Parts: sequence; structure tokens; C-alpha cells
Amino acid sequence: MIAACTDLDRTLIYSANALMLADPDAALRCVEIYDLKPLSYLTDRSAALIELLATSATLVPTTTRTPAQYRRIRLPGPPPRFAICANGGYILEDGEEDPSWTARVRKAVADCAPAVDVHDHMSSVSGTHTLNLKIAAELFPYAVVDRAALPETWLADLAAWCADRRWTVSLQGRKVYCLPEPLTKSAAAAEVARRCDASHLVAAGDSLLDTELLRIADAAVRPAHGELEEQAWTAENVTITESRGVRAGEEIAAWLLARALAPAFVPRTGLWRTLTPASPAS
Repeated sequence: MIAACTDLDRTLIYSANALMLADPDAALRCVEIYDLKPLSYLTDRSAALIELLATSATLVPTTTRTPAQYRRIRLPGPPPRFAICANGGYILEDGEEDPSWTARVRKAVADCAPAVDVHDHMSSVSGTHTLNLKIAAELFPYAVVDRAALPETWLADLAAWCADRRWTVSLQGRKVYCLPEPLTKSAAAAEVARRCDASHLVAAGDSLLDTELLRIADAAVRPAHGELEEQAWTAENVTITESRGVRAGEEIAAWLLARALAPAFVPRTGLWRTLTPASPAS
């Protein structure tokens, strides 16, 4: 069976601000409620495709969200057996954290600058453009920002400071993430694919934090929007949707389902097979 590792926000599910709908009367389904308010959506067609995907493949939500933030989401179909949270910091199996993986991640990131140091630096360079700043799951800081108010070189300066300390920076929507280099979705995805004895790994994502995951998959897809689109990023094994916004989510769900139903047409050339299970720092 195929393992389908897919990012969630702006890949499969969309906030109201990210929908980009040309037809505002389109049928939408809410899949996340927070503080008694609807937060994330997908279309009815996408919901039907995801439900089929969940019974035709090992569907693995692969997100930068913390486990608590992930658990707010109710995707169509049976609950996924596996989920990857905190950009690979946690593997959940049947909703429960795998402590052995968590321990391996903590060991892998120990050679990077401490998360609190990065958080303190972000705080020191914050201004009116920074609306909120937190540390997620004790692993990495992120800031909610006013993108229009960001100083011209602020992001590049932050990325340069972080690179010297083995950290990476990604801007996704209104959030700026700083993550230790060994904390990757790809290592966790390869681990999950091995655990479920997957024949293939296919993947989807929209941000720079997804690039390694997309590269190591046998085949991958990204939407025609987001951080990767802004940088015109692609790879030989990557398909780009024709649509943007929530309609791209439909295309991604259909693309994943098509490969789950016909795995013989997916090449077995993905680099995920070469990643060692010993450490997420591979």
C-alpha cells in the first residue's frame, strides 16, 4: 500500500483567508473549529476524495502544527493511523505520541542552538510587525506577523542569523517559523513508511519546510500558490496543480488518490528508502 504524506494548511485544508475562491457559493465543509469558531475548510468534492484516499492508502497528515493543534482537525474518513506533527518532531500512532521517536528527535537537535535562544533573538528584533511570538511543543519558535509591515530585509537577516546556529526560517501565510535543521518532515515520513511497510511514498506540500519531503518521495505534488510557488521551486518528481487555493486542494486530493489506486504507475525511485532510521538528522 502507498503511504501518502501530505501537509495540511494551504495544501489540503484552507482558512477563510486562503480559499481564493472564484465561486463564493461553492460547497465547503468545515474540518476545524477553534474557540467555537470555524477555522479551516475544504470543498465537498475534496472531502469525498480524501475519504476514498483514507481507505485506499495509508494517509499520513504531515504538519508543522503541534499535536494539540493537529487534534483539532477532523478529516473525512477514518482517523489516520499515523500523523506527523511539529515538522517531524512527533509521530502519533492512533493519536498517541511515540516516545522513542520524540527522544530521537531531541537527541538530533541537541547540537543546534537552543530554541529559547532563537526565541529570544526573534523577540529582540520584533517590532510592530510582530503580532505574537511563541515556542511550539518546546521545539521551535514561530511568530505571527503583519506581512505588509515586515521591514524589507527582516526575513533575510533572521535567516542569516539562524543559519549560523543550524536553524532554518520559513514564511507561511502570516507565520514565520524558525526550526532546527535536523527537524524534518522527511525523516519522520520515511520512518512511518517503513513502519506501515509501504510500497511507495507520495507527498504533497506548499512551503519551504516541505521541500525535502517532496524531494525524497517517489512522486510528489504542490499547489500553484504559497512559498514554493513564490520561489518557483520544483523538482523532477514534482507535479504542480493548475488551480490555486482550495481548488488546488481538490487537485492534490485527486492526484494522491489516483496514485493510491494505481501504485504500479508510480516509480520506485524515491530517496526515502535511503534515509537511515537511526536519526532524524539523516
